Amino acid sequence: MIPFQAEDAIHMTVILATLTPLVAFLLIMLGTRARKNLSAGLSLGAIAISFGCSLLLLARLWNVREPLEYSTRWVALNRMEIPFGFLLDPVSLLMLSIVTLICLLVQVYSLGYMAGDPGFSRYYAFMSLFAWAMTSLVLSSSLLQLFIFWELVGLSSYLLIGFWYEKFSATQAGKKAFVMTRAGDVSFLLGLILVLVHVGNPAILEMNSLDSAGLMPSGILTFAALLIFGGIVGKSAQFPLMTWLPDAMEGPTPVSALLHSATMVAAGVYLFARLFPFFALSPTAMGIFLFIGTVSMILASTMAMVARDIKQVWAYSTISQLGFMIMGLAAGGYFAGVFHLTTHAGFKALLFLCSGVFIHTWHTNDIFELGKGGARRLKIPVIALVVAAGALAGLPPFSGFFSKEAILAALALSSHPVWLAAGLLGVFLTAYYAFRVLCILLFPPSAGEEPSGPVGGLAPAPKGSRQEGSSRTFIWPLIILAFLTLLLGFFQGPLQHFLLGEGKALLVDHGEQAGWLPFTALFLSLAGVGLAWAEFGRCGAARLSFVERIPFLRELFSRRWYLDHFYHFFVDRIVDRGFSKLFAQNDNRVIDGSIEAVSRGTLEAGRFLAFLQSGMIQYRLLVSFAVMVLLSLYFFYRDSGGF
Repeated sequence: MIPFQAEDAIHMTVILATLTPLVAFLLIMLGTRARKNLSAGLSLGAIAISFGCSLLLLARLWNVREPLEYSTRWVALNRMEIPFGFLLDPVSLLMLSIVTLICLLVQVYSLGYMAGDPGFSRYYAFMSLFAWAMTSLVLSSSLLQLFIFWELVGLSSYLLIGFWYEKFSATQAGKKAFVMTRAGDVSFLLGLILVLVHVGNPAILEMNSLDSAGLMPSGILTFAALLIFGGIVGKSAQFPLMTWLPDAMEGPTPVSALLHSATMVAAGVYLFARLFPFFALSPTAMGIFLFIGTVSMILASTMAMVARDIKQVWAYSTISQLGFMIMGLAAGGYFAGVFHLTTHAGFKALLFLCSGVFIHTWHTNDIFELGKGGARRLKIPVIALVVAAGALAGLPPFSGFFSKEAILAALALSSHPVWLAAGLLGVFLTAYYAFRVLCILLFPPSAGEEPSGPVGGLAPAPKGSRQEGSSRTFIWPLIILAFLTLLLGFFQGPLQHFLLGEGKALLVDHGEQAGWLPFTALFLSLAGVGLAWAEFGRCGAARLSFVERIPFLRELFSRRWYLDHFYHFFVDRIVDRGFSKLFAQNDNRVIDGSIEAVSRGTLEAGRFLAFLQSGMIQYRLLVSFAVMVLLSLYFFYRDSGGF
């Protein structure tokens, strides 16, 4: 047990960790937007405090095995009770540390990347809003509270993706992300309502207890799990709601690093891990999750094989790696999925931030143009990019190697070998497209071509510009993330003990992996690297992938398996010409027609009454006489027995 005074200190630390970014957002928007340096200082100070608090909580509660919940009754209605508060357990503490660290490094990096931008203060305000929403989501004690901050994360991402709203493509990308993720969120909300109706308490600890299985019939439980997973599909850009994420690259590159590593898209996988015991109660639902993760992983990998935009390659990679995490979780590998989420946050942020240095220098996202420009001459970003790509490809000793092996071990013990085969295929494809980018950037297109561009560690800003001297802020986030990517894999044992503890059979990964599996996976990774070098790195290489030599596959992959075409067809033909036309006809004929009929009836009745009330005494006397005659005839014949 934790002493009372210590509990008070923990409670205050949690409040400080979550609320300081909100305070920074309000101060910037209400008072300091005209003072850029002060705005950046407020945002950086707030997220630094949050990061420090997260480390204090992680250290203080490292050996505490029972979850700590600070909550109060928010809504009480009949048998329904909704709490509001904070839940501190290993997965929330770990995710809180990841989120605050990546937010801090990205904001430091942004000092150089966004220097001179007219929306500098607004950018840092939105960053603080994003940090507040994500940290509050991570620590939410109930599913309804989590859903509220889930929506705030969506709002923040919309503001940041469309940050350069002067560009039409940026506004369109922001709207596309907002609409497609809302489709998943509607499903999430319906699942939440279903849980409320049957369980009566959406507290996460209550849902994760085995008692929830007795409160919900198996069919209803499976249906609720699938509906909630719909929110994960939308937020983590899984099949079929996956095409918004590559378009979201229209935002600033630091935003992309944040979205793809530790915040928005990672929130979906975090929700899966957060409700893992609840989802595990339905083997049917877990099988469907496994299928969706597998399809997403393979489809996104094939898209990355032909993309030329460096940020889009990493975006497809994010979709693929999130699918890989979902595969691990759905196969029963709780630790494997969370561990890969942790390592992925580091090396994916590093990939985007390194790419941002190249884009900031040459003002293009095209990997072939960056290679021709001399991207290989920027030593520090290139070294960091090699480290990150090695982790993404699953090469030792980088962190991605250890987490990838943990997921493959979970897949090896799944119900069907097809899942392991798909995972191994994903390993090969990932190594290929990651090193395709590296080979294009690092090796010249011809042996005698001398690239143009800056030489040294980082690109210098133009003299006299508002960005002069700011480029040095690029270097430290890259170095820190590179070291984390190199070292994090060696902490697998302590992290596993921290996350699983002892006596939690439901969450423990099953058995041990087959002895041949690590060697097979490493061979496939090296094969992918070798193929990428043969096609793009060696002297005299055609610099054309084997996929691009097949026109059908090149067209299929470059057009994202025609998913966007399907959505356009669906919206145009089914929604606009189908449902919308039907609803318009219903509005015109039924609703408007009924109103018009009532109006016409009222008008005609008024005309008739006006005719009767014309003001001429002759008509009134005539009507009165006629009525009296009819009444007299009626009573006469009734009394005489005529009727």
